[in-house]
Amino acid sequence: MLTTEVAAEFKQEVRALVPQTKRIVLDLNEVVFMDSSGLGGIIGVYVTAKNARCELQLVNLSRKIRELLGMTNLLSVFESAGLYNARNM
Repeated sequence: MLTTEVAAEFKQEVRALVPQTKRIVLDLNEVVFMDSSGLGGIIGVYVTAKNARCELQLVNLSRKIRELLGMTNLLSVFESAGLYNARNM
């Protein structure tokens, strides 16, 4: 789960990777639930990566996570979510 309890740590850990690479792939295979803090964490990491010219990809999204990104009009931002390794749950 990517929720309030872990969102700050998630952002901190992923943001630490941004200066070291040009591409980060987040495998959300085991993320079955995401709350608004988790969504905010992903958006925050995306903005940090984009500003540093680092590509951020999300892969292995469950149907629920894809629906959440779709409802918030963010699915198109993460092109790989619709194209690569998407799961149907």
